[in-house]
Amino acid sequence: MRKLVWVASLLMLLAMMFVSCAKQPQKMVLQGLVQGSYYAITYYDEEGRNFQQEIDSIFHAVDMSVNLWVDTSVICKVNRNEDVALDQIFIENFEVAQRAAALSDGYFDPTISPLVSAWGFSAKNPHLPPLTSHLIDSLKQLVDYRKVRIEDGKLIKENPAMKLDFNAIAQGYTTDLVGALLEAKGIKSYIVDVGGEIFARGTKPDGKPWVVGIEKPAADWDSERVVQQRVELEDKGIVTSGSYRKYVERDGKRYSHCIDPMTGYPVEHNLLSATVIAENATWADALASICMVMGMERSLELIKTLDGVEAYYIFVNESNELETFATKGFRNTD
Repeated sequence: MRKLVWVASLLMLLAMMFVSCAKQPQKMVLQGLVQGSYYAITYYDEEGRNFQQEIDSIFHAVDMSVNLWVDTSVICKVNRNEDVALDQIFIENFEVAQRAAALSDGYFDPTISPLVSAWGFSAKNPHLPPLTSHLIDSLKQLVDYRKVRIEDGKLIKENPAMKLDFNAIAQGYTTDLVGALLEAKGIKSYIVDVGGEIFARGTKPDGKPWVVGIEKPAADWDSERVVQQRVELEDKGIVTSGSYRKYVERDGKRYSHCIDPMTGYPVEHNLLSATVIAENATWADALASICMVMGMERSLELIKTLDGVEAYYIFVNESNELETFATKGFRNTD
């Protein structure tokens, strides 16, 4: 009997030693600036590997493909009608943009670049021409996603003056590329945030969920950031699109960066921000942009038809007060 007790105690001691010697996941945090904004990446890895170099390579590849602020990027060459072979990043952004355009009946349109530039949301157009209804109408003729296509690795435009803009999805796409890299490295617990476009995989090692904050609409672009709502996120992408930080002022009036392809003018409605949760950050990015252009009522009808998609709206009610609305599956933590 005494021998059995001794054996049991030895086995328990060995088990405790095994647990204590097992590698505990190390928390890795990478932060910096990219694509005119920030990035913040947190992941847990037993080996404590640092993937900064590989992630920087992703950022560079995206910039060289779809960044409108890089003169030598593929998209800039396409917009200048230069002979350029399309890479996989460009093609995938184009396909998602066309999918979003068709889903929204053109309220999302990747050929909106001429209007974006005319309204002053482009670094390439520092000297803006006077905006007239005639100019807007003429630029609208260059906006139609159905008049661009890819054939044999080349972009075909029905009108050479048409130009593309993937800014409404490029950061979400970058987030998903970083996530794909981490998963290829065997990482099962991570959260990637590129300029507010977020994807979270799994939970933290202690089983607690990832929690992200939705910003309360601010008065100006440089106002202090305040959290309006916290949300649990697991194996999903989340993106907020808002009209309160990205704007231009012309003739004493503030205009939102959300331009309606149907009218050619920035939107004017009571929706201040739309947050969308979807299967990945790219699609959440596209849908959040659609919501901001469509407005709450019309976009909510669309969101309700999509499986696995949830939305959270912040808007101004008839009493000029902030009000919120969330679809049933939106997981608030408060």
